[in-house]
Amino acid sequence: MSTGRVVDLSPPAASPPVVERPSRAAALPADERRAAIVAATLPLLIERGHGVTTRQIAEAAGIAEGTIFRVFPDKDAVIEAALAVAFDTRSAEAAIAAIDRTLPFEVQLAEAVDIMQRRHADIWRLVSSLGGPGGLRGRGPKPPAELVALAELFEPQRHRLRHDPATAAKELRALTLAVSHPALHADEPMSPAEVVSLLLDGIRTQGPTGGGSC
Repeated sequence: MSTGRVVDLSPPAASPPVVERPSRAAALPADERRAAIVAATLPLLIERGHGVTTRQIAEAAGIAEGTIFRVFPDKDAVIEAALAVAFDTRSAEAAIAAIDRTLPFEVQLAEAVDIMQRRHADIWRLVSSLGGPGGLRGRGPKPPAELVALAELFEPQRHRLRHDPATAAKELRALTLAVSHPALHADEPMSPAEVVSLLLDGIRTQGPTGGGSC
């Protein structure tokens, strides 16, 4: 028996399209926001030098351009902070300190040389992109007063060294920079293993005999 109702079999009306709004950067404490902006700025400085814009920095950091000026007064302050991070030696020191001490001595030193070579290459590219030392605005890389982590690698081998570990660390760092500087070498720089061999073994095929000199 019919109830008299009319059943509507037409498809339901389509829901209005959902318009996604651009997501805003997550709120961060000021120090963390500054660190994130600096991290995004460094590669841009290497690529574009002082010509980098705050818009490009904001895009790289995934934030609105105005967010930069909540934690930095101007672009120069961003660049200054980025240079301070680039020339800070603590990250390299930490990486050297983390080298596995169970590795052979020469391998430990080679890993340390690799860390120093990569850091030096990054700094060289940055300085070059800024127009040379004159573009650093009074700031530049400064050697650490003490190469503590590097010296600690030499400590277990102290009895086999002619120099104390602190001096050996300074010598390895100086040699690494000298043989890795792009301006001094037309070809590829020495490999980390070659640098270590040169420091530990020199260029003679064998040690001196008697009181003779090479």
